[in-house]
Amino acid sequence: MDLTCTPEEEEFRARLRTWLAGVLPALPPKPSPHDWPARRAYDLGWQRMLYDAGYAGLHWPVDAGGRGATPTQHLIYLEETEKAGAPYVGANFVGLLHAGPTIASEGTPGQRARWLPPVLRGEEVWCQGFSEPDAGSDLAALRTRAWRDGDDYVVSGSKIWTSHAEVADWCELLVRTDPDAPRHRGITWLAMPMDAPGITVRPLRTLAGSTEFAEVFLDEVRVPVANRVGAENDGWRVTMVTLSYERGTAFVGEVVACRRVLSGIAGEARKNGRWDDAVLRRRLGRLNAEFRALWRLTQWNVSEAQSTGGVPGAGGSVFKLRYSHARQELFDAAAEVLGPESLDLGREWTLDRLSSLSYTIAAGTSQIQRNIVAERILGLPKGR
Repeated sequence: MDLTCTPEEEEFRARLRTWLAGVLPALPPKPSPHDWPARRAYDLGWQRMLYDAGYAGLHWPVDAGGRGATPTQHLIYLEETEKAGAPYVGANFVGLLHAGPTIASEGTPGQRARWLPPVLRGEEVWCQGFSEPDAGSDLAALRTRAWRDGDDYVVSGSKIWTSHAEVADWCELLVRTDPDAPRHRGITWLAMPMDAPGITVRPLRTLAGSTEFAEVFLDEVRVPVANRVGAENDGWRVTMVTLSYERGTAFVGEVVACRRVLSGIAGEARKNGRWDDAVLRRRLGRLNAEFRALWRLTQWNVSEAQSTGGVPGAGGSVFKLRYSHARQELFDAAAEVLGPESLDLGREWTLDRLSSLSYTIAAGTSQIQRNIVAERILGLPKGR
């Protein structure tokens, strides 16, 4: 892993900083976190600005509409946009960080031409239809059924925790196309249009009050066979590509954000007198070391993905496992510094603390990540 910045990469950093300094002050105010149509419009507007400036899909392959940036340029982009306080991907999360990279890796030329440009231009939003009510963390236990009828699949079943379903145009959907096959076979990855007849979306309100997740009910929804990514019954392998991106690179920008939050927590402790507590200072110092190490691991994972064709490896599970817990510890420390104010939902970091509870579940539970690390990295035998 060579992290030395070339003169061209330093020039890229300077050019990006200049562009951010010019555009961020002119952005409209962020909409209410509870107004998802307005949030969708805001997020798509920012994505369009990135596209027009040449920063959309920076690290995507050129033939997928990206710029084919080096790993270092990608990390520079993440660092500088986060430090400048640029908008997060928001409603574009699934399309830009999950579905898009999967289609870039596994899709046909026609599928790449149809679905990737609208994601990069900020024209279409994707949601993720993986989890099911009765499957828990066992994704292979999914029961949403799809059967062939001419040029269509007919899909019936339900999904839960479907990210951004209420504002999405497309859904990356996992279905069971062969109920008699072993659990990890007989699964197919489909791109489902969210305006198809037979789809019912019921938003779910989280502990933090957000409705970014939803239940989705599918009643004989027709999805063209042409919308299948990968071969029929090969969806588990395609899904592993999706999850590799979700665990390996989708969270990397958040590490920079956490380091910025940590500095804010330390500043608050100095103001309210908590900084005199040696135990607290030691806790914050350990977290600082933790996030610095996670950033180095991020750099290693991104570099490895670049050298192996762009798909992150099992090292993403190491990152996801430790990051999930470190994020929870970070906002627990914030609550310790804030004291009774940490119960105020309008106070900075309070909602982040509530949302951090989900990180050890989202994108595969910590138990699942430990299994992956044990079996695929350490070579330990599978548990019985």
